[in-house]
Amino acid sequence: MTTDDRPIRADAARNRASLLAAAEDEFAERGPSASVADIARRAGVAKGTVFRHFPTKEDLIASIVSGHIAVLSDAARRLADSSDAGAALLEFLTIAADQRQRHDLTFLQSASAGDPRVAEAFDALHVHLETLVDRARTSGAIRADITEADVFLMMCAPIHIVENLTAPAPLLWQRYLAIIFDGLRPDGAHPLPQPPPVVP
Repeated sequence: MTTDDRPIRADAARNRASLLAAAEDEFAERGPSASVADIARRAGVAKGTVFRHFPTKEDLIASIVSGHIAVLSDAARRLADSSDAGAALLEFLTIAADQRQRHDLTFLQSASAGDPRVAEAFDALHVHLETLVDRARTSGAIRADITEADVFLMMCAPIHIVENLTAPAPLLWQRYLAIIFDGLRPDGAHPLPQPPPVVP
């Protein structure tokens, strides 16, 4: 790679990130009806620029979703080296809930459900989250019958809870994350009435 190549590639990376951010904002406002033209207008570029980075609208959606999943996967991998496994798992759940509050990807995840890049990103997340959960179980920070699938399904629970309120305080979800995490602890635990689910 020559010196002249570097600014071009850096500019391309910045343009791609800018398009992803504009697309996410547009989808948040308009939902599925957001068009490539809307996204290009918001990003301040021509439609052709969008298509050079993302050949289809579906490709753009999958890139947004897989990017957010990768952030969680990277966090889980980083936290796996923590000396306090219980605190690491709680920090991961905090990161996940905070991301869910700032970026509601419900529609986008549904629209990209069959994309292989999204599936690959979820596979990586499950691997790293499994490590976090295993370490928390082994250390006694969480009860022995909690599985990675249980924790995966709880990631967005604090946000779903406060969405039942008309105008919740911005950080109210932290109250419910604390309650949920206390339920993971072994102290005073009772046997669970059903086996854990299998998450695809």
